[in-house]
Amino acid sequence: MTVAISVRDLRKSYGDFEAVKGIDFEIEAGQVFGLLGPNGAGKTTTVEILEGYRDRTSGDVSVLGEDPQRAGRAWRSRIGVVLQSSSLYPNLTPRESLRVFAGYYENPRPVDEVIEIIGLTEKADARARTLSGGQKRRLDLGLALIGNPDMIFLDEPTTGFDPGARRAAWETIRNLRTLGTTILLTTHYLDEAEQLADQVAVLRGGVIVRAGSPAELTGGASETEIRYRQAGEEILERTTDPTRRLHELTSAALERGEVLDGIEVRRPTLEEVYLELTGSEAGAE
Repeated sequence: MTVAISVRDLRKSYGDFEAVKGIDFEIEAGQVFGLLGPNGAGKTTTVEILEGYRDRTSGDVSVLGEDPQRAGRAWRSRIGVVLQSSSLYPNLTPRESLRVFAGYYENPRPVDEVIEIIGLTEKADARARTLSGGQKRRLDLGLALIGNPDMIFLDEPTTGFDPGARRAAWETIRNLRTLGTTILLTTHYLDEAEQLADQVAVLRGGVIVRAGSPAELTGGASETEIRYRQAGEEILERTTDPTRRLHELTSAALERGEVLDGIEVRRPTLEEVYLELTGSEAGAE
């Protein structure tokens, strides 16, 4: 597979404070990669370096085959960026806004195609000021898409969305993946990363403390939960060896002639693994 992003021993210091402490990761072309971590972990610094908006202190970085610290206008036309917040032209419609931004690129994606991808067909000719928060966020995504980028950076794309709007945004991101677009996603919603990301990396204190697919992270968790009812009482156990413990429980129940009702074996969710990895770390990024 083609590597879209390669990061080797990336470091960024602000005076005596080292915000990013020598991290390494790769993102394959066409993947959705989730960069997770609490505030102050180094996510924003890392992403801004990859976008070419911030210089690194040391390390090697390649994004779409170029060093973003030195890349020019042609490279920038190949990436799209969705910031945490943006300012839309309030009196322009989504269709008009997309046409304006399309004029900045040599080979933009067709406006009507982008409108369909972001799910704003019914609101294509409504003034931006009349759009809901979720619809404005979809337009943000459309503005990042109109240049037909190979790579998109999504920074907290569904913050403040209601559940329905979040699900619609997820479907849009899935649509982008089917188009072959590489996506780097930062989010505080761990279910979002679990649903969308092919690979994730968890940052804490400027270092990557765990990386892999969501299934690998949850499958490698230290403990598994076993729930069952015995004599009308619901029991929850946590074990590092679920196979052995299940055998013990069922064998003992059979010997006593009892039934373990509602037996359930559950791996921790990505959110639970994340909280275990990051603890209560918080701060300003």
